[in-house]
Parts: sequence; structure tokens; C-alpha cells
Amino acid sequence: MLRIIPMASFVRPSLSTSTLSSSSSAVPRLASHNDSRRKITFFHLATVSPQTQLSTLKSSKFSRGVEVTIAARATGNVAQETEEDTLDWIQQDKRRMLHVVYRVGDMDRTIKFYTECLGMKLLRKRDIPEERYTNAFLGYGPEDSHFVIELTYNYGVDKYDIGAGFGHFGIAVEDVTKTVDLIKAKGGKVTREPGPVKGGKTVIAFIEDPDGYKFELLERGPTPEPLCQVMLRVGDLQRSIEFYKKALGMELLRLRDNPEYKYTIAMLGYGPEDKSAVMELTYNYGVTEYDKGNAYAQIAIGTDDVYKTAEVIKRNGGKITREPGPLPGINTKITACLDPDGWKLVFVDNIDFLKELE
Repeated sequence: MLRIIPMASFVRPSLSTSTLSSSSSAVPRLASHNDSRRKITFFHLATVSPQTQLSTLKSSKFSRGVEVTIAARATGNVAQETEEDTLDWIQQDKRRMLHVVYRVGDMDRTIKFYTECLGMKLLRKRDIPEERYTNAFLGYGPEDSHFVIELTYNYGVDKYDIGAGFGHFGIAVEDVTKTVDLIKAKGGKVTREPGPVKGGKTVIAFIEDPDGYKFELLERGPTPEPLCQVMLRVGDLQRSIEFYKKALGMELLRLRDNPEYKYTIAMLGYGPEDKSAVMELTYNYGVTEYDKGNAYAQIAIGTDDVYKTAEVIKRNGGKITREPGPLPGINTKITACLDPDGWKLVFVDNIDFLKELE
């Protein structure tokens, strides 16, 4: 059974709140039994040969870059590849945020809240009794085209420490006030009533789910990706921006400094904010480290080549926590890494992922 740490009281302002703390603490390793197994076993996919991958390439320059990568991988001489090849490849790699993974204390209670109050659909659910955990996938559309939530329930663990580093998830809704009224009627907790964001016009509200995870409701018109943000706090924003751009291939969509409330945010992603899920990285003035707790786990991202992805991450200072390759027994090609602040990301082969969903 997992040792439960009391939840931190630190609260960081999002786009709307004003309370800041300059305190910081050491960042612990995420703690949970069978953690590595649980966070990667949802990629049950088939392997694809390099020849099959090469046959789908449309750019001759891109093809040359991947051919060099495969040759270097076979000979161990990765230095053959030029920086130009790397930049060209990462710009053409078909990347998309697939899942955000975190732990909950009561699976049925959380599913009920997300479906009845937030309008999500239960996409699939599976129980792994031999490993003593259950997974559930929820979202606003099918997994092959939408960013979704993967919930994990570990048998016998009913509470987790969310920590001070995790911020919130963002959900775009057409009517924030109506959504808040529904959540209140269902007994949900509203921590910020509907109203314009400070310094702007967008109507927002903040709520908490039964486990204490915060959700920002943003009023927008119809969007193909209602689950639109994951906000994490970082200790050096410029360092994080460079890593997410160069190592992860994301685009810096916008940057906003708010000196009145002593924080800066950066929005990064693989597409525009109104059409795709994005990362909201927040830097609080003077705070360089955060307690990450043991509740939030990771984000999964699709890629055309996990081997190449790992090489690019290493070159840009990322820490690889699982070397690229197929998982034993199921041949799923993945790689995992930590960003400069210790937030975990898992990359999964795009073709393998689609085969899992067939």
C-alpha cells in the first residue's frame, strides 16, 4: 500500500487568482507501486518495421534524415546525423498529445463526476487484478483524434498528494455559468465563480473534482478539443520553453507576464489553442522548485519514431527514464523522459497507437 502524504496547502494563481507563495521544497520522486508498469501498459500495440515507416515518408529531405538515423542506430555512430537533419525531422514528425495520466481514490465517483458534471464520455475501462489497479479513459471524443484523460485507481489507495507543482486542467465550455450551476447542483466544489479573467475578457471559473484536482472552465465557442489545457508550474520558464520547443517539438503559442501578481505563463503545443490541447507552463517569481506529490503522473505524446525522439531529447538536455524500444511481450514502441523540472512525458509510436484502437 502506498504511504499517503498530507496534501500541500500551496495554491498558485492561474490566469485568475492572485495568491502566490515564494516557498519551495525538494521535488520527490512520484511514488506508487507498479508505477512504471501502470503508466505504460495502456500502449498495447503492434511493432512496425523501419522499412514500413520509410515507405510513408513524403519529403525526400525527411527521408534522408531518417535513413541516416536508422544507419546510425545500427552502427552506433549517431554523430553522423546533422543538426539540420534533426530540425527538419522534428518539424515534420506527426506529434499529438494523447493522454494525461493521474491517480484517483475512487474510480466510480470520479467517472460519475466527469460524465455528469463535465460532459465527458467513458471511452473504455479495464481492470488489471494481478497488478491491483484499474484504468479508465474519458474525454470528449475518440482517442484517435482527441486528447483524453487516463485515470488510475490503485487497489486500497483512496487518497493522494497532488502537491504544489500541478496546477489545473482546462476545459472549454460554451456557457461557464450554466456549467457551474450544474456542478453546484451535483454537489461539486466551485472555488472561483464565473467572471472575466483579470486583465482580460474571457469568462472563466474554477472548480475541483472529488480528489481535489482543479479544473479551469473557459468560455469559448464550439471547439474540436474541449479538454484544452494542462497547467504545470516550472522553476525556470525560459529553460522550459527552449526544452519544449527543441526537444519536444512544440510551438510557443503565446507568452504573458503578469508582474502585478508576480507570475508569467507560456502556452505551448502542437496546434492552436482553440483547436488542440496545449501546455500552460507557469513561472511564479522567485520559486525554482515544487513538491510534485504522488497524484499527477505524466502526459503521453504520439511520434513517428521513438528512437529518433529519444535522441533529440538527449541532445537537448532531457533525461531519458526508459530507453526507446518495444515493451516486452506486447511490442509497443515507447520512450519516456523527464523535462528540466522533473515532469514526466511518454512518447508512443503513432502507428502502434492506432492499431491499439482498432
